[in-house]
Amino acid sequence: MRKERDELGERKLPDEALYGLQSLRAEENFSLGYRKTNLRLIRAMVMIKKAAALAYGKIAESDGQGDSPDCGKNGKAEQSRAIVEACDRVLAGEAEGEFIVDALQGGAGTSTNMNVNEVIANLALKILGKTPGAYDIVHPLDDVNRGQSTNDVYPTALRIAAIELLRDLSDGCAKLQEALQKRENEFADIKKLGRTELQDAVPITLGAEFGAYAQAIGRDRWRLYKVEERLRQVNLGGAAVGLSDKLTRRYRFEVIEKLRELSGMGLAAAEYPMDLTQNNDVFVEVSGLLKSLGVNLTKIANDLRLLSSGPYGGLGEIHLAPLQKGSTVMPGKVNPVIPEMVIQVGIKVAANDYAVTAAAARGELELNAFSPIIADALLESLSLLRRAVFLFRTRCVESLSPNRERCAELLAASYAFAASYGDKLGYDRVSAIIAENRGDPEKIQKALDAAIRTG
Repeated sequence: MRKERDELGERKLPDEALYGLQSLRAEENFSLGYRKTNLRLIRAMVMIKKAAALAYGKIAESDGQGDSPDCGKNGKAEQSRAIVEACDRVLAGEAEGEFIVDALQGGAGTSTNMNVNEVIANLALKILGKTPGAYDIVHPLDDVNRGQSTNDVYPTALRIAAIELLRDLSDGCAKLQEALQKRENEFADIKKLGRTELQDAVPITLGAEFGAYAQAIGRDRWRLYKVEERLRQVNLGGAAVGLSDKLTRRYRFEVIEKLRELSGMGLAAAEYPMDLTQNNDVFVEVSGLLKSLGVNLTKIANDLRLLSSGPYGGLGEIHLAPLQKGSTVMPGKVNPVIPEMVIQVGIKVAANDYAVTAAAARGELELNAFSPIIADALLESLSLLRRAVFLFRTRCVESLSPNRERCAELLAASYAFAASYGDKLGYDRVSAIIAENRGDPEKIQKALDAAIRTG
């Protein structure tokens, strides 16, 4: 065991642990048994640490001072190189078990930032042939966190993680839209009964129903694509409250340029960094759009459950591919499990949207202390929808099939055709004819035709 000390006292840690004393305290303080901080957020923070190290390294190199203080507290260029290599290793998947802090934590994400700083510092020390905890050589705050604050690193990292998932989700929505449009074309000639409020309405086609689903998903796709513009503005370099008062303009420009290169995203420095430090409304906007997608997916999934109900005692107008047994006591029963899963994802996303909204509204003055739940809820919603859209497309929409005979049977058994007589006979007369012959669509048809002939 090694010992680490701070102003609160001394604690022991395993010799090979890459996390440090601040991570250990946070793990104990926030021991909810919930889940650890999202690794996508962690990786985005590590990317920022690498960008900062590269930025200071480039500044030192351009000044002809490879061993200047710009390379770190001790003025050693090898320090900076070790930090960069440590970041690369973490980004490659190394040390994932060292990020031990619970996702829900006090301190606006400071503990997660501390955890990242300590892991990178100790991994850099190992790269240099030193033992973890030798912070006089590489310090988690003086070196790894140099030029940064949790208050600009955390929201910037959340934006990067969200953009990565948004791009995947938008692409997934595009593929789902295409799959629905394909079904629209394939089912264009299948006439069936349209329903409003679960009651017989007017004749439509099965293709038209799927075409409407495609339109809804298309809107979601476009909204998610466009919202990235708001996420690309970052307050990195704004330091504690967004004033950038302790950082040079040269560094602020260079660190964002490096981060732009590392992330492959068109990130831009916020015109008013304090705004992004104080306010989280952009995350509320994104979460609201995710809820909108969840609502549309829920509606479509529930429609497919209804259309496939039975299959013999219900509507049965479509068949969903059988995926697994549906009952422990009823042989042969198969349930619409993918639509049911999608509906539950929609419910969870709506719940997460409330969490994001409530947390964003509770920020005070220059900072929001509740950023951790915003990050956890938003990234969970993005991840869930990303997978749900993929599974819905590949395991449900693309594999379902129409029941042409059942569509024709239910349409023939209804008097949905009667609405087309309204312009010639008037609403009341058509209603009276239906009432006189209720339950016999053939007699209704003949009576309506006779009424037309006799005027």
